[in-house]
Amino acid sequence: MDYEVIVVGGGHAGIEAALAAARLGRKTLLITQNPDTIGRLSCNPAVGGLSKGNLVREVDALGGEMGLLIDATTIQYRLLNRSRGPAVQAPRAQADKSAYAAAARLAVERQPGLRVSMDTVTGLVASADGARALGVVTERGRRIGARAVVVASGTFMEGRIFIGEHRAPSGRLGEAAAVGLGAWLRAAGFPVGRMKTGTPARVKASSVDLGALEIQPGDEERRPFSFMNDEMPGPELPCRITYTNERTHAIIRANIARSPLYSGDIVGKGPRYCPSIEDKVVKFPDRDRHQIFVEPEGLYTDELYLNGLSSSMPEDVQEAFIRTMAGFEEAYVVRPGYAVEYDYVDPVDLYASLESKRMRGLFMAGQTNGTSGYEEAAAQGIVAGVNAALSVAGEPPLVLSRADAYIGVLIDDIVTLGAKEPYRMFTSRAERRLALRHDTADRRLTPIAMRVGLASKEREERFRRKVEGMDAVRELLRARRVSQADAARDAAFAPHVGEDLARALADPRIAELDVEAIEPGATAFPREWVEGVVLDLRYEGYVAKEERLSARLGKLDAARLPPDFDYAAVPGLSAESLEKLSAARPLSLGQASRIPGVRPSDVALLAVRLAAGARGGRP
Repeated sequence: MDYEVIVVGGGHAGIEAALAAARLGRKTLLITQNPDTIGRLSCNPAVGGLSKGNLVREVDALGGEMGLLIDATTIQYRLLNRSRGPAVQAPRAQADKSAYAAAARLAVERQPGLRVSMDTVTGLVASADGARALGVVTERGRRIGARAVVVASGTFMEGRIFIGEHRAPSGRLGEAAAVGLGAWLRAAGFPVGRMKTGTPARVKASSVDLGALEIQPGDEERRPFSFMNDEMPGPELPCRITYTNERTHAIIRANIARSPLYSGDIVGKGPRYCPSIEDKVVKFPDRDRHQIFVEPEGLYTDELYLNGLSSSMPEDVQEAFIRTMAGFEEAYVVRPGYAVEYDYVDPVDLYASLESKRMRGLFMAGQTNGTSGYEEAAAQGIVAGVNAALSVAGEPPLVLSRADAYIGVLIDDIVTLGAKEPYRMFTSRAERRLALRHDTADRRLTPIAMRVGLASKEREERFRRKVEGMDAVRELLRARRVSQADAARDAAFAPHVGEDLARALADPRIAELDVEAIEPGATAFPREWVEGVVLDLRYEGYVAKEERLSARLGKLDAARLPPDFDYAAVPGLSAESLEKLSAARPLSLGQASRIPGVRPSDVALLAVRLAAGARGGRP
C-alpha cells in the first residue's frame, strides 16, 4: 500500500480527518484540487454560532484544529443568546478569511506523517467483490493504494454553479468541479443525490455608506474556542446591519422567472434554514423587510459579506436590488451571489462510525453526507479520520452517543434519518442540552481524546489542572456556610441560612450574584472554572433529570443489533418496518427506534428476538 489513509478534499472535514489520522500515527495523504484553497471559508467568514459553537469546542476537545484556527484569526467575537440560559448560549467569531485559510494550510503542511497532493479523485480502487476500498484513482490516471479512504468532497463532487442564466461546472465561483467521483459512486450502487446551497454577493466596502448602517459591536470579553488557549487576542472590526425594503422585493418579484430556483433548472434540495433572498420574498410575501448583516471579510480585503442576502439571480438583478438598501445606493459588487448544486451520498448508507455499509474501509464526512456548515463538516471529519485510523490498526471504532456530544447527535441523526435536505445542527435536536453546554466540552470529550490517542501531553496536563481546580472550587463552596449576615446583605440568602453555598447556588437568585464577592477564595481560580462550577451546581437537578431520560434511551442504544441481522425472520414485523430496517441496518435498538416509520411495537419485537438469540433459543 502507498498510504494507510487517503483523505479526499481539503475543506473543513478533510482538514480534521487528515490531521486526526496522521496524529494517530497513520501514513496519510490529503488529495485536494488546489492546496491554495485548503481551509477556505467558502461562504460566511465566521465560525461558531448557536449549537455550532458547541461543535467547534467539541472538535477542539477531541484534539481537532478548528478552535485553534479561529482563535488565531478572529476579527470579532460574540457570545450569542447572552440573555437566555447557558444551554442555548454559544460563541461565534468573525474570521479574517485569508488568514484562516493560510493557518489551516500551514497546520496541514507541518503535520508529521501527512502529505498533500494536488489532483482530482475520479474513482475508488475496490476489491474484486467491491466490498473493500483499496485506494483511489485520479484525473491524471494515478492509482494510489490505501487501507482506508475518507471522502470529504464538499460542494465540488459534480458541482455546478448558477447565476441567473449562467451555468458552469464549478464547486465554487472560479474553481473547477471535481468531475468523475460522483458518477463512479452512482455506478457502484451508492445512493447519490443532489443538494444545493448558495452564497451572497460581496461588495466593496469603500462603495458603501457605512455611516448609514447600524453598528453591531463585538463583546469586550473574548473566551477562546480552544481549551488550549487562555486568551483570544486580535483586532476588533465592527459588523453592521441594514435591511431590505419594498423596492428590493419589487425588483426580485419582477425578475423571479430569471431565477434558476424558480425556472426548474436547480433540482437539488436547498437549506431550509438559510434560504435565498428570492425564496424569502416569495415565501413570506407579508414581510416588508429582511435583516441583512454586513460583515467584513478580513483585514486585508475591502470586501463585505452580506449575510442574509444569498441569491442566484442574474448579476444585473443582484446589483439593482442591493442598491435599494440604505447605505448601498452606490454599492459596487465585486463578486455576485450564486447557487451551487452538487452530489452527496445519503448518510443512511453509513454506520455511526461514518464507515460505508457497502464498502469497508470507505468513510465519508461533511457536505458529502448532506450536511451544511463548516462546523458540522469539521465534526464529522475528525470522527471519520479517527475511525479510518482505528480501522487500519484493527481497533474498534469511536462512536459518540447522543449523551456524549452534539457530534453524537449530529451523526446519529444523519445515519438514522438520512438527509433529504442540507442538515444543520440546532440545540433543539439534543435531548441533553444542559449537559452538552459549550463550556463542558473538554470535560466530556478530552478523556475520550486521551483514550484514543489524540490528546497531546500539554492538553492532558491542562485538562488535569482544570479538573483538579474545579474540584477545589466545589470544596470551597461546600465549606462556606450561608450566614445571617449574608441574609441581611441580600434577601436572596434568607431561605438558605445554614446551608453550604454549593447547595444554595441551586437558587438562581444566588447563582446570578458575584460568587467571588461572596467567597473571596474563589478569586484564586480562573473565572471560567468558577462559572463552570456555579452552572453545574445551579442545573444539577435538571441535569439529573436529563440523565434519567438518557439512561432509558441508553438501554435501547446498548442493545446492539448485528449488521447482518435478519429482519425478515422476525415474526409480526410490519411491512414498512421491515423495509426501513433492512435499508437502514441500524446498529442498536435505540437507533432502530429513531427511524421514521418504525413502530414501538416493532422495536419490542426486535428486543424479544435479541433476547431469544442471547439465550440461544427462538422467540
